[in-house]
This record gives sequence, C-alpha cells and structure tokens, in this order.
Amino acid sequence: MKYLPILFTLLTLFMQACDSNIKNSDKIAIEQVDSLFKTLYPENEPGAAVLIMKGDTIIFEKGYGIANMDSLTPIDGNTFFNIASVSKQFSAVAVMMLAEEGKLSLDDSVKKWFPHFKADFFNKITIRHLLSHSSGIPDSRDRSDRKFVTTATDVDSYSYLENLDKLNFEPGTSYEYMNPTFQLMYTIIERASGIPFDSFMRERIFLPSGMKESTYFEAEKIIPRMSHGYLYDSLTNKFNEFDYGEESFFATKADGGLYTSVREFAEWEKALRTDKLINSKSKNEAHTAKINIPDLPYTSYGYGWFIQNNPDFPVKVYHTGDNGGFQIYAGRFPEKKILYLFFSNRNDRDRELTASKLDQIFKNAGWLK
Repeated sequence: MKYLPILFTLLTLFMQACDSNIKNSDKIAIEQVDSLFKTLYPENEPGAAVLIMKGDTIIFEKGYGIANMDSLTPIDGNTFFNIASVSKQFSAVAVMMLAEEGKLSLDDSVKKWFPHFKADFFNKITIRHLLSHSSGIPDSRDRSDRKFVTTATDVDSYSYLENLDKLNFEPGTSYEYMNPTFQLMYTIIERASGIPFDSFMRERIFLPSGMKESTYFEAEKIIPRMSHGYLYDSLTNKFNEFDYGEESFFATKADGGLYTSVREFAEWEKALRTDKLINSKSKNEAHTAKINIPDLPYTSYGYGWFIQNNPDFPVKVYHTGDNGGFQIYAGRFPEKKILYLFFSNRNDRDRELTASKLDQIFKNAGWLK
C-alpha cells in the first residue's frame, strides 16, 4: 500500500505527458493550417473563412482577406457566404425528414409530384435518382435570355422539364451532376409539407440546428454580414464583383442558394451528429454510396453528399460549392468527428489541392487514426 502514492504520482505524470504531446501535435497542425491559408489568401484581397472542429470543440477558426471590397470589411467566422452546391445537403435532409414522416417516399416517381410533366419516362425517375444525380435528366435550360439566367427561381429554372422529350441515360445507370434535379426539391418539399419552402427550411431545419441567421438568397433580402463573390481581372488588376446579376442561376435555392457562415455550419454538423433532424438510419442512407463517379478516384455520390473511400484515410463525406466568385468546401470525417470548412469569396484557388493538404495535415497530427 505504501507504494500507491508513488504509483499514482507516476500515472499522473504519464497522463500529463500524453496530454502535453497531444496538445503539441494539435498546435503544430493548427500552425500548418494557418500557414497554408495565409499563403493562399492575402489580407487585402478577397479571401476565406476557415473552421476546424474536433469532437464538439472548434479548435481553429480564422478569417483571411476581405468580405466586401467596397467597405473593406474583413472576413471572420461570422461572415456569410453563398455556399452554392453545399446547399444540396440541406434540401436532401428536408426530403428525408418528410420521408420519415410518411409525407413522401424516396421511391415516389417524379410524375407523382409533377403530373404536368408530359414524358412517360418521368414515371420511372424517382426521388432517389434526383438525390443521387442518377436521373438521366439533361440540363437543357435556355441560356439565351440573360435576364432569365441571372434572375430565374427554382420553378423558372426547371420549367423546361415539362416538355422534355429525352434523357441522357437510363435512370439509375450512370452519374451526371445536375442542378435542375435538385431544384425540383423546392417544389417537392412545399407540396409534401404544405409549407412554403423558405418557411419549412427555417422552422424545421435551420432553427432546430441553431442556424439562427442562415437564409436563402433573394434580390432584395438583407443578409447579415454578407460577403460578395469576386473575380480577378488581370487586365485591370482589380477584383470585380461576381455574384447575383453577374453570374447565372444565382437566385435558385434548393440546389445552391443558401447563405451561411462557418460558425453556423458547425451548428449544422452538431445537429447531424446527434440525429436532431433525421434518424441515424436516414443519415447513414444519405452517406452511403449510390452511384460511382468515374472521373473522381475513390468517390461516389449519396444523397446530397460526395463520399470518398480513399484507402489511405477514413471515409470522408463532403461537398463542394461553386457559384460566381464563391468557392466552398465542407468536409467531414464522420467516424473521427472532424469537420473542416473553408468558404472563399474568390474562385481562383485549387480547392481540391487545398483539401488534400488539409487531409494530410490531419493524418500527420494523428487525428485520423
């Protein structure tokens, strides 16, 4: 018994040493992340907000560069970005929530919800095909009218489907990323819930998740701490605004119109982890590969998310977003409870290379063991 105090002291010292090593490893990784983004985003140009969350703790959050080049407002964790196609996962969760409630089935045909669509092939295209980009529906939107492409809503944008007379492939047999098929979710959510799309998403998705200010773009809407997207003009050596009014289909919502911050997105991650919105069965289904993507190694698509099964890393569930000057990345290692985000308002950086460098930093730090 007389040796117990000594053993206890040794054990305490050992645990403190282990804790010290972990913290030092984290510190090195964070310094590497900071260095990477400092190189990518100079302080006097459009830049990015970056956030890393391990478990339930945000271990890194920092803004780089400028949110608004007119006011020279700096970017921080509360800056709102158009997250473009990363918005799709929110629509997917809303649809799966309605499926859990019995208000729709993922096996419902498009024809059921859009009986005015004339072609018979809409009877064999299901909501599952829409969610996984495997419907075969082509993007045949008319881009000849500049006003239309810069102001069209979801319903305007997918209206060509009423008279569509051919598919690119048999539903479920191939993958082709297609924004109009997610725009259909706008109307499906409204018709299944009986609630306007924006109201449903705010009341059933955003507020329960703690995303108190997240909102969809509308031309006259005031968006809090809103950044603008920018495009660099090498001839004038200036950054020109490149978002609504300059880029096509910026006003659609279900496929890419959400404005949020990295901080509010971290709340979304917590809601997903705790099954606050949909149950674990639905979430796992959304995160399970449905169709392989030929030109992306180790990558497939689920329902609103890409799934990467690189043998050198744990499974990564992620999505990218591009519209106007916005370039977005939201990556998750669900098994390790790691979320990392970089939301940028310039589109001239190699996002995929940046993500792969971050993956390697996390691996070297021991976070992905």
